[in-house]
Amino acid sequence: MIGPRRCVSRRAAVLLAVLAALLAGCAQFPDAGQQPWRERPDLGAERAPQPQLPETGEPTPAPNSGPPSTPPPCVDPDPQVVATCLAPLSAVVTLPGGAAALVAERTTGRILRVAPDEEPETVATVPVTATGDGGLTSIALSPSYAEDQLVYAYATTGGGNAVMRVAPGDVPKTVLGGIPSGPSGNSGAVGVEPDGTLLVATGDGGDRAAATSPTSLAGKLLRIDPFGRPAPGTPDPSSPIVGSGLHAPGDVCADPATGVSWVTDQAGPRDVLLAVRPGEAPGANAATSPAWTWPDRPGVAGCAALPGTLVVGLEGSSAMFVLRPTPQGSFVGTPQAVLAGTYGRITGTDVASDGLIWFTTANKGGGGPVTPTDDRVVRIRPPSGGASGAD
Repeated sequence: MIGPRRCVSRRAAVLLAVLAALLAGCAQFPDAGQQPWRERPDLGAERAPQPQLPETGEPTPAPNSGPPSTPPPCVDPDPQVVATCLAPLSAVVTLPGGAAALVAERTTGRILRVAPDEEPETVATVPVTATGDGGLTSIALSPSYAEDQLVYAYATTGGGNAVMRVAPGDVPKTVLGGIPSGPSGNSGAVGVEPDGTLLVATGDGGDRAAATSPTSLAGKLLRIDPFGRPAPGTPDPSSPIVGSGLHAPGDVCADPATGVSWVTDQAGPRDVLLAVRPGEAPGANAATSPAWTWPDRPGVAGCAALPGTLVVGLEGSSAMFVLRPTPQGSFVGTPQAVLAGTYGRITGTDVASDGLIWFTTANKGGGGPVTPTDDRVVRIRPPSGGASGAD
């Protein structure tokens, strides 16, 4: 017979054995086994497993990290800049209304329409040979642009320099060819005089003798009609030549108020500004009697005539020159150079119908500083004030 004390001892031993087995198989403590201690995870009702994306090797951008530290390419912070990241530009002509303009890329031959907050649009492309200072160097609107949408261009081609007529969507057509080209002196300009006559300034093609030869179109001032024929009133009805002695013209710009057309020319030992009056032939040595000279040769380029003010882009000295001409042909006030070093080499220049001045730059390949957004088209209010002197 087993006594009560032995029964209790047996029950206690069994309970201890069971409890030991349960603890050994189901429970772990921080000092038991190799697993670290973990708090019980809180899986709330709104928490769900998150998918794991494959590793790409690229860092994941932080949310709401803000704009990048550098501006996007071809975005210029200057609000006066209209278009950016173009090839070197040579000319600009504003369109009716003043809200847009056409610009010329010298080395590519492209004619582009540009306007604020719009992407440049290619209007036409002129085949060019851009060696030396050649290429597409000037453009001008047809005297009847509102009706025909034609643009006249001065360009260096495989067969020499020429004046071309360009219609939207059409192949450019030569209206006046046979202008000699050479290793230098290929730049030329075309403009429209107040009476609608086309005034053309040609380079000498690197041959100074040709500029004074009456049988060569090099280094000349020419008056032609829209079809390339000599304009009425030229000294020789069979020839468009009305002046000679030019070297590397930069622009032709007309002043409707006075009827004077201005011609800029990098004439070799000095830069010059010529005044061409309607109905007058500048003569056999037009460049020897300029209205203004720059002995320091700053590289005169585009020009624009405003009432009582003439601005000239300076490609070499990277500035704009401001003159105050009078109807009598003299100048008043103290001319000054403005915008010095602000935009670099200023080339084409024009004034819009709203009075704002548009100009272009040619910094790429020009030997000077180039910004990430060059080359540019800029639109500014007319400067006040531009020095050298009248000859």
